Amino acid sequence: MTHPLDIIIHHQTNDDLKKIAEKVKDSKRITDEECLLLFQLADLPFVGALANYIREKLHGNKTYFNRNFHIEPTNVCVFSCKFCSYSRLYAHKEDGWELSIDKMVDIVKSYDGKPITEVHIVGGVHPKMTMTYFIELLQKIKQQRPDLHIKAFTAVELDYMFRKAKLSVLEGLKQLQEAGLQSLPGGGAEIFHPEVRDQIAADKVSGDGWLEIHETAHQLGMHSNATMLYGHIETYEHRIDHMRKLRDLQDKTKGFNTFIPLKFRNANNDMSHIKESTLTEDMRLYAIARIYLDNFPHLKAYWPMLGRQNAQLTLSFGVNDLDGTIDDSTKIYSMAGSEEQTPTMSTEELVALIKQANRQPLERDTLYNEIMTF
Repeated sequence: MTHPLDIIIHHQTNDDLKKIAEKVKDSKRITDEECLLLFQLADLPFVGALANYIREKLHGNKTYFNRNFHIEPTNVCVFSCKFCSYSRLYAHKEDGWELSIDKMVDIVKSYDGKPITEVHIVGGVHPKMTMTYFIELLQKIKQQRPDLHIKAFTAVELDYMFRKAKLSVLEGLKQLQEAGLQSLPGGGAEIFHPEVRDQIAADKVSGDGWLEIHETAHQLGMHSNATMLYGHIETYEHRIDHMRKLRDLQDKTKGFNTFIPLKFRNANNDMSHIKESTLTEDMRLYAIARIYLDNFPHLKAYWPMLGRQNAQLTLSFGVNDLDGTIDDSTKIYSMAGSEEQTPTMSTEELVALIKQANRQPLERDTLYNEIMTF
C-alpha cells in the first residue's frame, strides 16, 4: 500500500527536503538545520502535507475545543512591551481598568449552570495586585465553583508577583497551587532569544526565567501551554531557537499540553511600522511548528487573533485545537487590530466551523480529556 507521503517525496526535487520528508515518514526528529531549510526553501503545499500527515497520525480527524471564559483583572501594567496594544502604563492608568475581586467572582457567578469547564485569567502586571490579592481571588473562585479549572497568570505576571513577595519560583507556585491554581497559560514567551527580547520586551522576565517558571510548574504536577510571538523583527533562526528550548524542556518534563503560535498584530502599538506576516507565511509557520515540535501533543490556533476563517484554514496545516468558546470580550487581540473585534463564539458556531473543514469537533477539558463528540 502506498504511504501517504510517498507521492510528496517522489515529486520533491530538492534532496535535502526529500530527506526531511523521509524523516517525517519514519517518525524521526528533524534538526535545527533541517527546520531552517523548511523555512528557507520549502513551499506551502510541501510543509502543509507533512504537517497534516503528523496531525492525522496523532489525532486523526479530531479537532479539540473547550468551553472557557476569560477574566482580565487589569490592563494597567508596569512593563512597556513595544508590541503590546493592550496595556496602559501604571503612570498613565487613567485609560485602564482594574477589577475588584468581588467583580471577578461575579463574572464567575454569571456562568453558574452553564457547562463551562475553564476560566482563563491573564492581564497586565499591576503593582497593587499582589500574591495576597491573587491567592484570595483563587480561593474565592474555588469556593464559588469548585469544578472550574483555573488556568491563570503568565510567567511575566508570576515572575513579578514572586519577586515582589520575595518568594522563590517554587515557593510562589506552591502557594498559588494550594489556593486553587491548576495550570499555566503560555503567554509572555514572545521570543526567548535576547537579541529580540531586549528590543521588544526588555524589562520583563527573560526567556530563561519563563522556562524556569514552566519547568517548576511541571515539577509540581501542573501542565502548561507555550506560545511564540512571530511575524515582527525575529528571524527564522530566532524562531527555531525558541522552539528548540521548548522542545528540550518538553523532553525533560513532558508538561506542555500545546504550542500556540501568536501572530504579531501592528495596530495601536510601538511597532506599527512593521508589516504583518502574510496568510501564507502564517500557515507555513503553523506547519513547520507541527513538524519540528514532535514531542508536543497538540498545536493550537487562537482564533480570536487569526480570525475564524483563517483559523479554520490552519486545520489543514497541522493544527488540531481551536482553543475555546471564549465566552466574553477578551481585549488583548481586538485592541491590536485582530479580525475578531468581539471574540465570542458559541459552541454551535465553533462546531459548525470545524465541521465545514471536514474535521470532527470534540469538546475537551483543559488537560485534553474528551468530554463530548459532536
